[in-house]
Amino acid sequence: MERRGRVEAFMLLLLLLSPAQAQPRHPLPVLWMMPVSSGSGRENLTAAVLPAVRLALQDLQRQPAPLGNYEVQLQLLDSQCDAAKSLKALFDALWAGPKFLLLFGGVCPSVTTLIARSLPALNLVQVSFAASSPSLSNRKWYGNLFSTVPSDRALNHATVKLLQRHRWSRVGVITQEGPRLSEMKKDLMRQLLKADVQVLSSESLSADVCSSLRRLKETGVRIIIGQIEEGSLSEVFCCAYRLSMFGPRYQWLVVGGGVDGWRLGWQLSGCPVQDLLTAADGSIRLQTRRLSNTNTAGISGRTPQDYLDSYLGELTQEESEVSLLHAFAYDAVWVAANALSQVMEAQRNRERYSVMRNVSIGPEESHRMLLEAVKRTSFEGVTGPVFFRNGERVASIELIQLQGSRGVSVGEFSTSTQQLRLMSHLLKFKGPGPTRDRTLVLEQWQHVGLLLYGVVSSAAAVTIVLTLTALCFTVCSQKLRLLSWNGGSRDELLLLGILLSSSSVLVSGLDEALLSDQTYEILCSVRLWTLCVGHTVGFAVLFTKAWRIYSLCCIKHTPRLRPTGFLVFWLFLLDVFVLVTWQILDPLRRVVLQQNIQMNSSLDQDVELLLSSECCSCTNMELWLTAVYGYKGPLLGLGCFVAWSIRSVQVDHPAVSSKQLTLSMLSMTVFSVSGVSGALLTSHNPPVQFCVVSSLVLCCSVFTLVCMFGPKFVYVCFHGNELLQPLNLQAAEDEEEQLRRVNMQLKSHSKQLDLEIETITMQLYEESEMADSDLRRGGNNAGEARSVVSALICSEDTNMDGNPLSPDHINSPEQVRRRLSIQLPILHHSYLPVIGGVSASSSSLFGSREAFVHHDLLIAAS
Repeated sequence: MERRGRVEAFMLLLLLLSPAQAQPRHPLPVLWMMPVSSGSGRENLTAAVLPAVRLALQDLQRQPAPLGNYEVQLQLLDSQCDAAKSLKALFDALWAGPKFLLLFGGVCPSVTTLIARSLPALNLVQVSFAASSPSLSNRKWYGNLFSTVPSDRALNHATVKLLQRHRWSRVGVITQEGPRLSEMKKDLMRQLLKADVQVLSSESLSADVCSSLRRLKETGVRIIIGQIEEGSLSEVFCCAYRLSMFGPRYQWLVVGGGVDGWRLGWQLSGCPVQDLLTAADGSIRLQTRRLSNTNTAGISGRTPQDYLDSYLGELTQEESEVSLLHAFAYDAVWVAANALSQVMEAQRNRERYSVMRNVSIGPEESHRMLLEAVKRTSFEGVTGPVFFRNGERVASIELIQLQGSRGVSVGEFSTSTQQLRLMSHLLKFKGPGPTRDRTLVLEQWQHVGLLLYGVVSSAAAVTIVLTLTALCFTVCSQKLRLLSWNGGSRDELLLLGILLSSSSVLVSGLDEALLSDQTYEILCSVRLWTLCVGHTVGFAVLFTKAWRIYSLCCIKHTPRLRPTGFLVFWLFLLDVFVLVTWQILDPLRRVVLQQNIQMNSSLDQDVELLLSSECCSCTNMELWLTAVYGYKGPLLGLGCFVAWSIRSVQVDHPAVSSKQLTLSMLSMTVFSVSGVSGALLTSHNPPVQFCVVSSLVLCCSVFTLVCMFGPKFVYVCFHGNELLQPLNLQAAEDEEEQLRRVNMQLKSHSKQLDLEIETITMQLYEESEMADSDLRRGGNNAGEARSVVSALICSEDTNMDGNPLSPDHINSPEQVRRRLSIQLPILHHSYLPVIGGVSASSSSLFGSREAFVHHDLLIAAS
């Protein structure tokens, strides 16, 4: 095997050497490491690069001195893309000699990485035309490695510059598996992180290409960076077409692909050519410039086009494929020859003219001189200006956009100036501009319009004025109070509830942008309290009226239960308890609500309208609303039942009707349920919610106001004079009722007096009988008996003259009995206040005929 390698090297050397020259040239031995017999397809690369190397050696022979005085002799080493075998072959070549100062080539990344780290120890400098891995940019480890191919870091840097130019900050990365591309991906991630570009998803191109792209699509990626080999591009774009990942919503950036490579393998992907072109249309490729775009001759005396023609001619004769690295290999030979010739000339000049000419130059000194010579390399090659900065080739990165079926150069990135130049007039996008890296969000704040607020507020103001007018008339007018079923106090509470509910509309539609957070939170609480308390008070009054009629007319076999004004108070107290607890534990605050609405424009752009609005809410809003609805709902249901039960009850007065009360209760329930449902359904749209809820609140207030007070006002306006007679009749009836009660009391007391009078009469009669008997027995104690009787009847004068025993005497028993029968009733009526009756001076109580009737009956009963 070793012998075979030497034979191949010798045959290659013969092929490279030109015919004998007239003047002898100094040989410059160089090791050339390439995979020749690896069996992995690398033979094609070596055969494709060989014509370019041969052209470079031929051009070097025609150069004048001092470059023309030297002859580069290449000794080929077969690396077989195996690091261990490559290192053994290198050691064998160095041991066998001659003395080598420079290593040329190096295609396999694993071999290049290992050999490059050992170069300082071997006093070698390597010039490569294929080493582009970002990891080789570490000059501490790979300080002796120089490559005419720009590093992949330059491609990544150009990609980041393009992202920054179009302000793309969200990308997705898909990378094909492989050592070089894996290193390239790591470097790209570092640069994207440094540039503050977010990577939404990073996928590896596995056997199922469509699955990888589908995962990218699910993350919402719009800008896709593809680090893909040229042979897999057609398969990737075929899946992109099937997944609809193309058009104005997507932008593909392919790093490392060439124009020629795009057209290879279109038919191998399983998709028609037209579908592939449709999917790839508009994609941008970033690649290293293969040939200079100038027509000036370089150091070799050839223009880039002249060189390309010569290379293709040599390639045609050998029937080999075109290599993308051939131009870099041509310039790499010139870098090696130029650096070696400078070192050799420096050594010759030192031997001739320096005072240290007798001092031999050691390997370390030669290595240092060669390293400095390579660093100072600067000439115009077929790939453009050739010079190095920090060991990396300074070159230009092309930006080529596929437009239709051809690639158009739309810009370039210079690694020398670190500037990106785009030709905007050539750059074409599917949409009106560059693709957006995310969905365009157009934020729109939803406020209640001034016109809408003015109309609704005007309606609320009219309702409030009508309510205040009704309240004033109810309080001040005695006629309206006569039409109230239980007095005017409950009507006043009903009007107060309507007033509070209507007032809540005025604070509901104020512009939130003009209010501070503190003011807005206060208005939230005011709106909640006025609406909730107003609703509760209004419902309580209607329910009290309905229950009074229901208890009087519908409850027959149970005691009649009549709720008092305490029902309104207890419902109000329950509302206050819930609202105060809510306000303390979880107060209302300003909350911003956002809703995304997809918009499909004619240009098929990713545009979303973000509707933002502000509302009053709290942490446990649903819990508190459930608590409020939990006790108001059953009460409304009970009120509807009671109101429906009294719908046919007849009321004697024409201005009031149970049907009006039923309609008021049912309408309040319907409007309440509709308001709650409308508020929940339109919570995402504040103007609509304000319009719906305010309309329902005002309609409920106006309907209740019309049903409960409209007929009364109409009756007062057209039948006001008729209310005066009921007023006097009511007063007379009240006075008559009071007199009846007094008569009943007088009858009771008269019966008691009758008993007492009868008792006293009997006693007097017995005493008079006893007095008569005593007179008949002797008449000694007749004067004493008559004195006792006279003391019981009236006050007598002890000095009165006459004989008391005479029948004609005033104090005779006959006269006493006669006076008692007449005077006792008179005394009874004269001293009525003493027994609980009416004062004798209150003659007004006897002004009516009925009073005299009762009086006569009482006298008759007495």
